[in-house]
Amino acid sequence: MTDLTRPRPAALWRIRLRLRPGQTGSVVAGTVLVATIAACLLAPLLWPLDQSAVALDQTRLPPSWAHPAGTDDLGRDVAHRALYGLRVSLLVGAVAALVATVIGGIVGGIAGTIGGRLDRALMRIVDTVAALPHLLLGIFIVAMLRPSLGAVIASIGLTHWLSTARIVRSELLSLRTRPFIDAAITGGASRVRVLTRHLLPHVLPRLALATTLMIPHAVWHETALSFLGLGLPPHLASLGNMINDAQGSLLTGAWWASLAPGLAIVVVTLSIAVLAARWRDRLDPRVRAELHL
Repeated sequence: MTDLTRPRPAALWRIRLRLRPGQTGSVVAGTVLVATIAACLLAPLLWPLDQSAVALDQTRLPPSWAHPAGTDDLGRDVAHRALYGLRVSLLVGAVAALVATVIGGIVGGIAGTIGGRLDRALMRIVDTVAALPHLLLGIFIVAMLRPSLGAVIASIGLTHWLSTARIVRSELLSLRTRPFIDAAITGGASRVRVLTRHLLPHVLPRLALATTLMIPHAVWHETALSFLGLGLPPHLASLGNMINDAQGSLLTGAWWASLAPGLAIVVVTLSIAVLAARWRDRLDPRVRAELHL
Protein backbone atom coordinates (compact mmCIF):
# COMPACT_ATOMS: atom_id res chain seq x y z
CA MET A 1 0.00 0.00 0.00
CA THR A 2 1.41 3.35 -1.02
CA ASP A 3 1.25 6.57 0.92
CA LEU A 4 -1.37 7.90 -1.46
CA THR A 5 -3.82 5.06 -0.77
CA ARG A 6 -3.12 4.51 2.92
CA PRO A 7 -5.80 6.20 5.09
CA ARG A 8 -4.49 8.71 7.57
CA PRO A 9 -5.25 7.95 11.22
CA ALA A 10 -6.09 11.59 11.93
CA ALA A 11 -8.65 11.73 9.13
CA LEU A 12 -10.26 8.49 10.28
CA TRP A 13 -10.33 9.80 13.83
CA ARG A 14 -12.09 12.99 12.72
CA ILE A 15 -14.72 11.03 10.82
CA ARG A 16 -15.23 8.71 13.79
CA LEU A 17 -15.72 11.62 16.13
CA ARG A 18 -18.24 13.22 13.82
CA LEU A 19 -20.24 10.03 13.31
CA ARG A 20 -20.10 8.56 16.77
CA PRO A 21 -22.80 10.69 18.42
CA GLY A 22 -25.39 9.96 15.76
CA GLN A 23 -24.49 6.30 15.53
CA THR A 24 -24.52 5.82 19.29
CA GLY A 25 -27.91 7.42 19.64
CA SER A 26 -29.30 5.36 16.76
CA VAL A 27 -27.97 2.11 18.21
CA VAL A 28 -29.37 2.86 21.66
CA ALA A 29 -32.72 3.99 20.27
CA GLY A 30 -32.94 0.95 17.99
CA THR A 31 -32.09 -1.44 20.82
CA VAL A 32 -34.67 0.11 23.13
CA LEU A 33 -37.34 0.09 20.43
CA VAL A 34 -36.70 -3.52 19.38
CA ALA A 35 -36.68 -4.69 23.01
CA THR A 36 -39.92 -2.81 23.68
CA ILE A 37 -41.69 -4.22 20.63
CA ALA A 38 -40.49 -7.75 21.47
CA ALA A 39 -41.75 -7.38 25.05
CA CYS A 40 -45.13 -6.14 23.82
CA LEU A 41 -45.47 -9.01 21.34
CA LEU A 42 -44.42 -11.70 23.83
CA ALA A 43 -46.31 -10.28 26.81
CA PRO A 44 -49.44 -12.47 26.39
CA LEU A 45 -47.26 -15.58 26.38
CA LEU A 46 -44.76 -14.69 29.12
CA TRP A 47 -46.87 -12.45 31.38
CA PRO A 48 -50.64 -12.91 30.84
CA LEU A 49 -52.93 -10.19 32.14
CA ASP A 50 -56.50 -10.53 33.35
CA GLN A 51 -58.04 -7.16 32.56
CA SER A 52 -60.82 -7.58 35.14
CA ALA A 53 -58.68 -8.90 38.02
CA VAL A 54 -58.33 -6.70 41.12
CA ALA A 55 -56.62 -7.13 44.50
CA LEU A 56 -58.19 -4.77 47.02
CA ASP A 57 -55.81 -5.92 49.75
CA GLN A 58 -52.80 -4.64 47.75
CA THR A 59 -53.92 -1.16 46.72
CA ARG A 60 -51.38 1.67 46.27
CA LEU A 61 -48.35 -0.37 47.26
CA PRO A 62 -45.02 1.42 46.61
CA PRO A 63 -42.44 -0.09 44.21
CA SER A 64 -40.90 -3.33 45.51
CA TRP A 65 -39.41 -6.57 44.24
CA ALA A 66 -42.90 -8.06 43.90
CA HIS A 67 -44.24 -4.98 42.11
CA PRO A 68 -41.38 -3.03 40.46
CA ALA A 69 -43.62 -0.06 39.64
CA GLY A 70 -46.06 -0.41 42.55
CA THR A 71 -49.81 -1.01 42.38
CA ASP A 72 -52.75 1.24 41.57
CA ASP A 73 -56.03 2.01 43.35
CA LEU A 74 -57.39 -1.48 42.60
CA GLY A 75 -54.25 -3.39 43.51
CA ARG A 76 -53.20 -4.04 39.91
CA ASP A 77 -49.51 -4.17 39.03
CA VAL A 78 -48.61 -0.86 37.34
CA ALA A 79 -45.66 -2.21 35.34
CA HIS A 80 -47.77 -5.11 34.10
CA ARG A 81 -50.57 -2.86 32.91
CA ALA A 82 -48.13 -0.30 31.46
CA LEU A 83 -46.66 -3.00 29.21
CA TYR A 84 -50.09 -3.93 27.88
CA GLY A 85 -51.06 -0.27 27.62
CA LEU A 86 -47.96 0.41 25.52
CA ARG A 87 -48.86 -2.58 23.37
CA VAL A 88 -52.24 -1.02 22.63
CA SER A 89 -50.77 2.45 22.03
CA LEU A 90 -48.18 1.15 19.56
CA LEU A 91 -50.81 -0.85 17.71
CA VAL A 92 -53.11 2.14 17.46
CA GLY A 93 -50.23 4.43 16.47
CA ALA A 94 -48.94 2.13 13.72
CA VAL A 95 -52.38 1.42 12.21
CA ALA A 96 -53.47 5.06 12.42
CA ALA A 97 -50.20 6.24 10.85
CA LEU A 98 -50.72 3.76 8.00
CA VAL A 99 -54.27 5.00 7.45
CA ALA A 100 -53.10 8.63 7.45
CA THR A 101 -50.29 7.77 5.03
CA VAL A 102 -52.67 6.10 2.59
CA ILE A 103 -55.08 9.05 2.65
CA GLY A 104 -52.32 11.65 2.42
CA GLY A 105 -50.49 9.71 -0.27
CA ILE A 106 -53.59 9.48 -2.45
CA VAL A 107 -54.50 13.16 -2.04
CA GLY A 108 -50.92 14.36 -2.53
CA GLY A 109 -50.36 12.00 -5.44
CA ILE A 110 -53.43 13.24 -7.29
CA ALA A 111 -52.57 16.88 -6.62
CA GLY A 112 -48.92 16.52 -7.64
CA THR A 113 -49.54 14.37 -10.70
CA ILE A 114 -52.52 16.09 -12.28
CA GLY A 115 -51.94 19.66 -11.08
CA GLY A 116 -53.99 22.58 -12.31
CA ARG A 117 -57.34 23.44 -10.77
CA LEU A 118 -57.64 20.07 -9.05
CA ASP A 119 -54.30 20.66 -7.34
CA ARG A 120 -55.39 24.08 -6.09
CA ALA A 121 -58.77 22.76 -4.90
CA LEU A 122 -57.19 19.88 -2.97
CA MET A 123 -54.61 22.15 -1.36
CA ARG A 124 -57.35 24.53 -0.23
CA ILE A 125 -59.08 21.58 1.43
CA VAL A 126 -55.81 20.65 3.12
CA ASP A 127 -55.32 24.21 4.34
CA THR A 128 -58.88 24.35 5.68
CA VAL A 129 -58.56 21.11 7.63
CA ALA A 130 -55.10 22.11 8.89
CA ALA A 131 -56.56 25.31 10.36
CA LEU A 132 -58.73 23.23 12.73
CA PRO A 133 -57.22 21.98 16.04
CA HIS A 134 -56.40 18.31 15.56
CA LEU A 135 -57.36 17.27 19.08
CA LEU A 136 -60.75 18.99 18.96
CA LEU A 137 -61.43 17.51 15.53
CA GLY A 138 -60.40 14.09 16.83
CA ILE A 139 -62.71 14.45 19.82
CA PHE A 140 -65.58 15.32 17.45
CA ILE A 141 -64.90 12.25 15.30
CA VAL A 142 -64.73 9.91 18.30
CA ALA A 143 -67.93 11.41 19.74
CA MET A 144 -69.70 10.79 16.44
CA LEU A 145 -68.47 7.18 16.21
CA ARG A 146 -68.68 6.34 19.95
CA PRO A 147 -65.46 5.61 21.89
CA SER A 148 -63.75 2.41 20.71
CA LEU A 149 -60.48 1.22 19.26
CA GLY A 150 -61.71 1.71 15.69
CA ALA A 151 -63.00 5.19 16.49
CA VAL A 152 -59.61 6.22 17.92
CA ILE A 153 -57.79 4.92 14.83
CA ALA A 154 -60.23 6.73 12.54
CA SER A 155 -59.86 9.91 14.58
CA ILE A 156 -56.08 9.90 14.26
CA GLY A 157 -56.00 8.81 10.62
CA LEU A 158 -58.48 11.48 9.52
CA THR A 159 -56.60 14.30 11.27
CA HIS A 160 -52.93 13.43 10.55
CA TRP A 161 -52.85 12.95 6.76
CA LEU A 162 -52.30 16.61 5.90
CA SER A 163 -48.51 16.71 6.24
CA THR A 164 -48.18 13.51 4.21
CA ALA A 165 -50.26 14.99 1.39
CA ARG A 166 -48.07 18.09 1.29
CA ILE A 167 -44.86 16.04 1.29
CA VAL A 168 -46.00 13.79 -1.56
CA ARG A 169 -47.30 16.74 -3.60
CA SER A 170 -44.08 18.75 -3.20
CA GLU A 171 -41.91 15.75 -4.12
CA LEU A 172 -43.97 15.01 -7.23
CA LEU A 173 -43.95 18.64 -8.34
CA SER A 174 -40.19 18.72 -7.94
CA LEU A 175 -39.66 15.45 -9.81
CA ARG A 176 -41.90 16.45 -12.72
CA THR A 177 -39.35 19.09 -13.75
CA ARG A 178 -36.39 16.70 -13.78
CA PRO A 179 -34.75 15.83 -17.13
CA PHE A 180 -35.24 12.07 -16.76
CA ILE A 181 -39.01 12.58 -16.51
CA ASP A 182 -38.97 14.63 -19.71
CA ALA A 183 -36.89 11.92 -21.36
CA ALA A 184 -39.37 9.22 -20.31
CA ILE A 185 -42.33 11.21 -21.63
CA THR A 186 -40.48 11.97 -24.88
CA GLY A 187 -39.73 8.26 -25.24
CA GLY A 188 -43.44 7.49 -25.26
CA ALA A 189 -43.93 6.34 -21.66
CA SER A 190 -47.52 6.53 -20.48
CA ARG A 191 -48.56 8.57 -17.46
CA VAL A 192 -49.09 5.40 -15.41
CA ARG A 193 -45.63 4.11 -16.30
CA VAL A 194 -44.02 7.44 -15.45
CA LEU A 195 -45.80 7.44 -12.10
CA THR A 196 -45.02 3.83 -11.13
CA ARG A 197 -41.58 3.51 -12.72
CA HIS A 198 -40.00 6.92 -12.17
CA LEU A 199 -41.94 8.93 -9.59
CA LEU A 200 -43.01 6.47 -6.89
CA PRO A 201 -39.51 5.00 -6.26
CA HIS A 202 -38.31 8.51 -5.36
CA VAL A 203 -41.35 9.31 -3.21
CA LEU A 204 -41.62 6.08 -1.21
CA PRO A 205 -38.59 6.70 1.07
CA ARG A 206 -39.95 10.12 2.07
CA LEU A 207 -43.39 8.60 2.52
CA ALA A 208 -42.03 5.84 4.75
CA LEU A 209 -40.14 8.41 6.81
CA ALA A 210 -43.29 10.51 7.22
CA THR A 211 -45.16 7.41 8.40
CA THR A 212 -42.47 6.64 10.98
CA LEU A 213 -42.50 10.20 12.29
CA MET A 214 -46.28 10.07 12.51
CA ILE A 215 -46.34 7.11 14.92
CA PRO A 216 -45.22 9.14 18.00
CA HIS A 217 -47.84 11.79 17.21
CA ALA A 218 -50.48 9.06 16.92
CA VAL A 219 -49.41 7.54 20.26
CA TRP A 220 -49.70 10.91 22.00
CA HIS A 221 -53.06 11.56 20.33
CA GLU A 222 -54.42 8.21 21.48
CA THR A 223 -53.12 8.84 24.99
CA ALA A 224 -54.82 12.25 25.08
CA LEU A 225 -58.15 10.80 23.92
CA SER A 226 -57.96 7.97 26.47
CA PHE A 227 -57.00 10.46 29.18
CA LEU A 228 -60.16 12.43 28.37
CA GLY A 229 -62.27 9.27 28.55
CA LEU A 230 -62.82 9.04 24.79
CA GLY A 231 -60.51 6.12 24.05
CA LEU A 232 -60.72 2.51 25.15
CA PRO A 233 -63.09 1.31 27.88
CA PRO A 234 -61.77 2.27 31.34
CA HIS A 235 -61.16 -1.32 32.49
CA LEU A 236 -58.80 -2.09 29.58
CA ALA A 237 -55.08 -1.41 29.89
CA SER A 238 -54.19 1.78 28.03
CA LEU A 239 -51.53 4.38 28.77
CA GLY A 240 -54.09 7.16 28.64
CA ASN A 241 -56.49 5.25 30.91
CA MET A 242 -53.67 4.58 33.38
CA ILE A 243 -52.65 8.24 33.52
CA ASN A 244 -56.28 9.22 33.94
CA ASP A 245 -56.72 6.72 36.80
CA ALA A 246 -53.47 7.93 38.41
CA GLN A 247 -54.85 11.41 39.05
CA GLY A 248 -56.50 10.28 42.28
CA SER A 249 -53.38 8.39 43.34
CA LEU A 250 -51.21 11.48 42.92
CA LEU A 251 -53.41 13.39 45.37
CA THR A 252 -52.72 10.73 48.01
CA GLY A 253 -48.96 10.63 47.38
CA ALA A 254 -48.90 7.48 45.22
CA TRP A 255 -46.71 9.04 42.53
CA TRP A 256 -45.64 5.68 41.09
CA ALA A 257 -49.06 5.08 39.51
CA SER A 258 -48.29 7.55 36.71
CA LEU A 259 -44.52 7.01 36.46
CA ALA A 260 -44.51 3.76 34.44
CA PRO A 261 -47.04 4.81 31.76
CA GLY A 262 -45.44 8.25 31.48
CA LEU A 263 -41.95 6.79 31.03
CA ALA A 264 -43.26 4.28 28.50
CA ILE A 265 -44.66 7.07 26.33
CA VAL A 266 -41.54 9.23 26.57
CA VAL A 267 -39.00 6.44 25.96
CA VAL A 268 -40.80 4.93 22.95
CA THR A 269 -41.55 8.24 21.25
CA LEU A 270 -37.99 9.48 21.77
CA SER A 271 -36.56 6.23 20.36
CA ILE A 272 -38.70 6.51 17.25
CA ALA A 273 -37.82 10.19 16.87
CA VAL A 274 -34.06 9.51 17.09
CA LEU A 275 -34.21 6.73 14.50
CA ALA A 276 -36.39 8.81 12.20
CA ALA A 277 -34.02 11.79 12.51
CA ARG A 278 -31.07 9.58 11.56
CA TRP A 279 -33.05 8.20 8.62
CA ARG A 280 -33.94 11.74 7.53
CA ASP A 281 -30.28 12.79 7.63
CA ARG A 282 -29.33 9.88 5.39
CA LEU A 283 -32.03 10.83 2.90
CA ASP A 284 -30.87 14.45 2.74
CA PRO A 285 -27.98 14.69 0.22
CA ARG A 286 -26.54 17.81 1.88
CA VAL A 287 -26.34 16.23 5.31
CA ARG A 288 -25.03 13.01 3.81
CA ALA A 289 -22.22 14.88 2.09
CA GLU A 290 -21.27 16.70 5.28
CA LEU A 291 -21.08 13.46 7.25
CA HIS A 292 -19.28 11.59 4.41
CA LEU A 293 -21.79 8.74 4.56
